[in-house]
Amino acid sequence: MNDMVVIDEAWLHASFDTFNRLYFDNALPRPRLSLSQSRTRLGSMSCKHKLTWRGYKSYQYAIHVSTYYNQTERQYQNVLLHEMIHYYIAYKGIADTSPHGKVFRQVMKNLNEKYGWEISVSSRMSEAKPASVQSSATPRLILLLEVRGRGHFVSVVNPKYASAMEHELQRLSEVKQHAWYLSTDAYFDSFPVVRSLRGRRITVETRNELIAKLTPLKQV
Repeated sequence: MNDMVVIDEAWLHASFDTFNRLYFDNALPRPRLSLSQSRTRLGSMSCKHKLTWRGYKSYQYAIHVSTYYNQTERQYQNVLLHEMIHYYIAYKGIADTSPHGKVFRQVMKNLNEKYGWEISVSSRMSEAKPASVQSSATPRLILLLEVRGRGHFVSVVNPKYASAMEHELQRLSEVKQHAWYLSTDAYFDSFPVVRSLRGRRITVETRNELIAKLTPLKQV
């Protein structure tokens, strides 16, 4: 199917687990998986390095997939598999000739030829259409909040219930911080419009990318 889709972090988790089982012998612990609004990269894999007596060791792996552009589910799957190859090479400590060197290309070739994928070394984003061009004409009311010990959340709120939710937020000690915004971005098209305090968990990186595009509100 060539229909454009909207993915979420639950999709990332399920897809990672499936591909890990099918193609990587369940050898990869689930890394931190998150969505981004990157315009320059459809996906990325990152990790930290520390020096041990055996040499440098990688840890704190993360895979990010951009939802900035309109894509089909198949395209998102190819992006995720691309980043999982990077993760596999880094996690196994395999030496490669370059970021997309001989080892990377061999794994990519195997997945493409044996299983019919279309993984590529790079993508031409100039041909992709930003998802945000399909914006909602009516601004949505957006709530971003941080809950102690649980992380960051985002919600699309029914304006009629915003005042009551604001009073509740001010009473809750577990809410570390919160802020209200307006947005017409298509990123929020798949979000339910809530009447109570519930939302979608996001990473700090996603939160910061959203804030850069949202219009702040001083009061609701």
